[in-house]
Amino acid sequence: MCSESGQQPGARPEQARVFFALWPQPEVARYLADVADSVATRAGGRATRQESIHLTLTFIGDVAIERLPDLERAARAVRCEAFDLTLDRFGLWRHNRIFHAGCSVPPAALAALSAALTAALSAAGFAVADARRTFIPHVTLVRKLVALNAELPECEPIAWSNRQFVLARSTPSPHGSSYRTIAEFPLARVRSTCAKSRD
Repeated sequence: MCSESGQQPGARPEQARVFFALWPQPEVARYLADVADSVATRAGGRATRQESIHLTLTFIGDVAIERLPDLERAARAVRCEAFDLTLDRFGLWRHNRIFHAGCSVPPAALAALSAALTAALSAAGFAVADARRTFIPHVTLVRKLVALNAELPECEPIAWSNRQFVLARSTPSPHGSSYRTIAEFPLARVRSTCAKSRD
């Protein structure tokens, strides 16, 4: 017997694997993709595709499709200033074999955005997978790096302008996950810190 929605009684509702992130301008993504390809060619591993390059703000994980509007509503309650960041360092995490790009001096607005978003989502009843971890802004460029002692390239500082953040859906495949933007949320120069809207 099926319900009106076509699901079996007691069946788990359809899920979407989602996260909030910053997405770079094409020239930033192109530069980082070139670096990723170069490192993966020399040291092994799976380079992040240009269209998939992003900086995660909060990872949610699996959410019922029917709850996505609630997720968007919670994110739209966040008010935060637009900001620029400068990627100026490459690094390697040996424990999970990830080559990544980061900031030697992350802008305060970036950490404020992540914290405000996490607080808004938690208040709305969503479990934020990385809520208890210290936020370390980074862009994953190569996964499953083979040669952990490979020499890392020099990072030419590159400016990344952020005027919005996005809600993205991740779909796994044998060749790595693909991402699709579900919603966009503008950033504006409202004040020096982020806060939930009182509207």
